Amino acid sequence: MPVTPENDPLYRLRHSTAHVMAQAVLELFPEAKIAIGPPVENGFYYDFDLPRPLTPDDLEEIERRMRRIVQGNHPFVRRVVTPDEARELFKDQPYKLELIEDLLRGANEYGEMESGTAGAQEQGGQVVITTYRQDSFEDLCRGPHVANTREIKPDAFKLLRVSGAYWRGDERRPQLQRIYGTVWPSKRELEEYLHRLEEAKKRDHRVLGKQLGLFHFSEEIGPGIPLLTPKGALMRHLMEEYVRETQTRYGYEHVWTGHLVKESLYAKSGHLENYAESMFPPMVEDAEHGQIYRLKPMNCPSHMTLYNEMGLHSYRELPLRFAEFCTLYRFEKTGELTGLTRVRALTQDDCHIFCTPAQIESEFGLALQLINEVFNTYGFHDYYVRLSLRGSEGKYVADDEKWEQATAALKAALEANAVQYVTAEGEAAFYGPKADFIARDVLGREWQLSTIQVDFIQPARLGCEYIGEDGQRHTPVVLHRAVTGSWERFFGILIEHYAGAFPVWLAPVQAMIIPITDRHVPYARQVAQQLKAAGIRAQIDLGDSRMNAKIRDAQLQKIPYMLVVGDKEMEAGTVAVRLRTNENRGPLPLDGFIAHVQELIRTKSKEL
Repeated sequence: MPVTPENDPLYRLRHSTAHVMAQAVLELFPEAKIAIGPPVENGFYYDFDLPRPLTPDDLEEIERRMRRIVQGNHPFVRRVVTPDEARELFKDQPYKLELIEDLLRGANEYGEMESGTAGAQEQGGQVVITTYRQDSFEDLCRGPHVANTREIKPDAFKLLRVSGAYWRGDERRPQLQRIYGTVWPSKRELEEYLHRLEEAKKRDHRVLGKQLGLFHFSEEIGPGIPLLTPKGALMRHLMEEYVRETQTRYGYEHVWTGHLVKESLYAKSGHLENYAESMFPPMVEDAEHGQIYRLKPMNCPSHMTLYNEMGLHSYRELPLRFAEFCTLYRFEKTGELTGLTRVRALTQDDCHIFCTPAQIESEFGLALQLINEVFNTYGFHDYYVRLSLRGSEGKYVADDEKWEQATAALKAALEANAVQYVTAEGEAAFYGPKADFIARDVLGREWQLSTIQVDFIQPARLGCEYIGEDGQRHTPVVLHRAVTGSWERFFGILIEHYAGAFPVWLAPVQAMIIPITDRHVPYARQVAQQLKAAGIRAQIDLGDSRMNAKIRDAQLQKIPYMLVVGDKEMEAGTVAVRLRTNENRGPLPLDGFIAHVQELIRTKSKEL
């Protein structure tokens, strides 16, 4: 059974706690204007227009009042009100009044409308609005809620932080204060979640990325455009090389299609109509003659154009698998940018598979094998598939027949490959349904990584054809496929997954050589030369610090191996090996150490 607000107890618990928080805020600030307060993953938030910025002391006072409210055992009471009653009830709340008018417009047009935490519907030809009340607080809301505030345990919730949020996400509208909180069925579950949050802070890729010297952001360059250091660029090269080699082994061919595309191509593909808000503004050379260009937000129209330019294909040539490491540009709002996980310049390990309808299942299966192999290499063993379908609202290319074909084909491919999946209405791409691979990291957080999408629409719009067995022209199906998706996003996730302690094959510096005194430097140089000749990335710490400080510095940099060299090592031709975990493996023959590390690199092992 799919999870819905009606059958999800955590949704109801978090929704109800958001209302309790709003009541407490209004008690503390009677002049406050309230906006919306929905449940979200692991918690809830509520937006407020307040007379002054909130302080940590305010959050503590709001929590204290919330505990008093929940201990009052107040029932959550649903009430149906007319539009006029709603306007009177919220006459001092301008944000609620705006929501009411939007609900009425939506209800008049669609018969039923959902917006944030408010609801309206037709009853007997008259538009009615629902509210929920507990104690002295009544909110515009469609529910559902717990039955009584006693179901919210006073020691099982916590307010986490305050941030700014524009009303309805529009930077031209007022900026509100958003209070985030979390609530769980028990104190134990709350404590476990707070522990995970602390661990997540330690692993924050934005902090570790700077500490480890991997990447930077600069206002001189602009928001959302990462700058990679030599270490970061090396890791990017290693990761791209691995996926490139793996894809080649699976029969993919790599192409290149540039960064700029004429806007007219996106008009044909449907991107201009359905994706323009995420595209950078046009670059106009000669508007009269159609010389208007866009930075690429997607790669598919370029690959389909390349398919066409290579001549009319035969069914015998299919499937054709075009892969490209392409940098794409998406005009994300500044407030939505988050380190590497949401940027404006992103590089995808993109692929488009041109195939016949009969080849969809086998091509899906091949892509599934590739994804499994890559996930296992990177250490993501816990994942599931989300089947993202077209919703009743949103921007989608209008072609019901092709949507039905694509959805049926994707479901058949999932079932033929024995893939269990959950469905998500409204999460499809604008041109077709997709299978999204959701992986859990070591902290249990979920990330969408890979995707396989079935597209019956764009190839037809862009004139892609092949000659079938019957001698007639047919339109190929295109499978859109990404393994790790955006490299930047995947790299940020990987930093947090490993807390910066990467597997040996990925570590930008694999061994730090530490001479005990200056007279040991020549031997350290010999060791470094032999390691580099064997393909091992090694450096020598020639600083003035003492040996123990150098070991500590290397461990803080998450370098897998520290190789200490002194008189004994010089005489025996060995290295004293210490791991970043602080394990001391003692002296090892240099040849033996090299063979060990080479095997870890060859197998892409996660061991040391």
